[in-house]
Amino acid sequence: MANQLSQLDQIFAALADPTRRAIVMRLCAGEASVGELADPFEMALPSFMKHIHVLETSGLVQSEKSGRVRTCRLSPDALVGAEDWFQQQRAIWEARLDRFEAYVLQLKKEKERASAKRPSHTTKRKGSE
Repeated sequence: MANQLSQLDQIFAALADPTRRAIVMRLCAGEASVGELADPFEMALPSFMKHIHVLETSGLVQSEKSGRVRTCRLSPDALVGAEDWFQQQRAIWEARLDRFEAYVLQLKKEKERASAKRPSHTTKRKGSE
């Protein structure tokens, strides 16, 4: 469990940066060389490689070097842990909202019952004609 949380922390940390999210989005279209990935960003290659390293450490990206070219590809299986976490959170919040809705409906019914028991204020009093 602790290992899963550590992996989850790494994935969220990797995706917290807009540059890394852009890299992941680009890799959704298919593998690309580091040069191709770095092209749209105005940063030095060593700085860009730090982003690639974070993505690789998190397991979101895999790369291999062939000669002088390093090619990166997305590892979508790394997102399974994050997807599971989101589903668990959704189930927790949906259950809470369901309980809240039931509570509000109960309060409305109690208010309606209390209103029905009160005498009506529309009856005329003697001598007020």
